[in-house]
Amino acid sequence: ASSVNGGPDTPACGPSRFSTFPCHRETTMQRVTLTLDDDLLATLDALSAQRGYHNRSEAVRDILRNSLMHEHAQQPEQRGYAVLSYVYEHEKRELASRLIATQHHHHDLSVATLHVHISHDDCLEIAVLKGEMGEVQHFADAVIAQRGVRHGHLHCLTAQDEGSHD
Repeated sequence: ASSVNGGPDTPACGPSRFSTFPCHRETTMQRVTLTLDDDLLATLDALSAQRGYHNRSEAVRDILRNSLMHEHAQQPEQRGYAVLSYVYEHEKRELASRLIATQHHHHDLSVATLHVHISHDDCLEIAVLKGEMGEVQHFADAVIAQRGVRHGHLHCLTAQDEGSHD
């Protein structure tokens, strides 16, 4: 049997323990047929070429894995990590103070924060968070909803088994 990502020595799910499905060293593949309209197929082919996939199957597998991970991360009790990024106007009336207060109120979620001055008026912050996804989402919503915060984005990575090193 060959693995999903390459030869028999290649782990099917990669070195990360973050996944929405069990990590198996080897797995069998099933052939399926998909019916797509011309526009969607053209989009799939463009995405495959842009990202360097060798075939459509690799692209569809990654799209499906990403969708499953996103769905899994929507479960409020699921634990994992997240990256919250946002741009804000540092001169906006007391915005920096409100953001700091929000971060301190949720100090138990914070792993690290990076602050970058991207222009005279704007700052970029990137926060690495850890905890239950419901609490992480609540914190992200509280930050992104602040007046003067733009381009807020939360990317979640759920842990299948935090005690495993596979």
